[in-house]
Amino acid sequence: MQMIFSGVKVPLLLAVTFWLSLPSFFIFNTLLGLRADFKGCLKALGASQSVLAIVLASLAPLTALWYLSVPDYHDAIFFNAGMFAIASGTAQWSLRRAYRSLVIRDPRHRWMLRVWLTCYAFVGIQMGWVLRPFVGDPAMPTTFFKRNALTNAYVFLVALVVGKHR
Repeated sequence: MQMIFSGVKVPLLLAVTFWLSLPSFFIFNTLLGLRADFKGCLKALGASQSVLAIVLASLAPLTALWYLSVPDYHDAIFFNAGMFAIASGTAQWSLRRAYRSLVIRDPRHRWMLRVWLTCYAFVGIQMGWVLRPFVGDPAMPTTFFKRNALTNAYVFLVALVVGKHR
């Protein structure tokens, strides 16, 4: 059942993160005077989202093989993080390539690319937290959302660093 849940959650994670990040990005583009280029920005962002989804899908057979070969839960989480890192790196490379013409036209787009990546990562981390678990712990019952899913990833991280959460 967890495989079905993850099959729904990953596209949901990507789509919701994109759509929640987009309005802020549009406002920043408008404030910086780059609104006329937003259509080109949107095209580049959409292309990079497609690359991310395609690379993740292409890595799914490797992930399935990993799950069949290595039964350890923590190794599975680490492997999934690696697959997401590969897909994210590829998508970021694609985005930078697609953004090149915008940056040549106006160097302020370089800053907006950084704004997008920061906003997308910030929202994506929280969305990943809300939609967890993506990899089901065999010692736990299968659920769509982890208990206390609607908490804040950043509050949890600060408590973890400060030592108030075990």
